[in-house]
Amino acid sequence: MMRIDILTVVPELLESPLSHSIVGRAIKKGLVDIQVHHLRKYGIGPRKNVDDYSYGGDAGMVMRIEPVYEMIRELSAERSYDEIIYLSPDGERLTQAISNELSLKQNLILLCGHYKGIDHRIREHLVTREISVGDYVVSGGEIPAALLADSIVRLIPGALTDETSALSDSFQDGLLSAPVYTRPAEFNGWKVPDVLLSGNPKLIQAWQDEQALERTKRLRPELINK
Repeated sequence: MMRIDILTVVPELLESPLSHSIVGRAIKKGLVDIQVHHLRKYGIGPRKNVDDYSYGGDAGMVMRIEPVYEMIRELSAERSYDEIIYLSPDGERLTQAISNELSLKQNLILLCGHYKGIDHRIREHLVTREISVGDYVVSGGEIPAALLADSIVRLIPGALTDETSALSDSFQDGLLSAPVYTRPAEFNGWKVPDVLLSGNPKLIQAWQDEQALERTKRLRPELINK
């Protein structure tokens, strides 16, 4: 069973994303164990502070090193972790290939930044990998961590009702996925392509391949160039 530990100062932000849909069902099936840890457990002083002013006078508060260090030390005493991942806007861009890779791991720690960021010594000495979900900044790493966890968990065998569904996801073969349709075959004069109603698997596969390539060239040409 995979184990994912998420370190955060706002655990409430992770409650709903990790309790429902595919991730929630995977937890109930015993396919993955996701534990959310409040860093204030190791906060400093009577108020359990986890942040302080930045050296150098920059605006914004910075997460302190001690709570993160102590939490990682506590968890690492119980098991060995394949990766300690910091969700950061300047990390490597999350791709389907990365999610595929991480889904094969046994134990992961996801560290959620907050405020202005985290003490850089955490990144230098504790974190083994940094991942970004896009070239933008959000209020904290909790939503990116939930996104990363979801992209990993859905790839665990048994998480999806139809395991072959993940094989046709966008980016699995480096292309966007082909359009999908369902009943009714015609609505408001808008029709499902005839080939999908043909019952001919070879024709359908050829159409899907053609559509995937055309959509990728049109919408994400950089994927073709890559």
